[in-house]
Amino acid sequence: MIRRSRRSLAATVVALVGLAACALVATSAIQLLLHKTPVLDYTRAANAAHDTNWSELPVVIGGAVLAALGLALLLPAVLPGRPLVLPLRETGAPLISGAGTRGMAAVLRSAAESVEGVAAVKLKLRRKTVTARVDAGRLAPEDLGEQVRAALEDQLGRIDPATRPHVRVHIGGTS
Repeated sequence: MIRRSRRSLAATVVALVGLAACALVATSAIQLLLHKTPVLDYTRAANAAHDTNWSELPVVIGGAVLAALGLALLLPAVLPGRPLVLPLRETGAPLISGAGTRGMAAVLRSAAESVEGVAAVKLKLRRKTVTARVDAGRLAPEDLGEQVRAALEDQLGRIDPATRPHVRVHIGGTS
């Protein structure tokens, strides 16, 4: 149960291009019905397409550009997105549960900030690692890194994710 992010950017681009094409065709059709000069001249477009060879440079460049755009829109649909919900370990009953990555990161950040001597924490939560960059306060103890690691490990033990991430702690300068 790893819920993944949506591909809203690719979907928005495809929708806007489709909307623009439909609006252009509809405008031309309405102009033809009203006996006005259409925005798209179908006969000129058909003659240009008929007179153009597949091996001409503009056709090859246009095809390459369209293929690259299609691949750029296809890749987000095929590749997995960032997980939004991470599964928790099952404890007896076949209950499927998960923790949101934002909430989990906030709880871990709070646990790291609760250690005495920590001025600020930047936390990155990945699938297999939790990286905490800690800015030490002026009166930080010598073993601050181990204390922060222990607090994060303790909090991960309470959350109990299905795959427990490795904890890394980097200590910065004094504030």
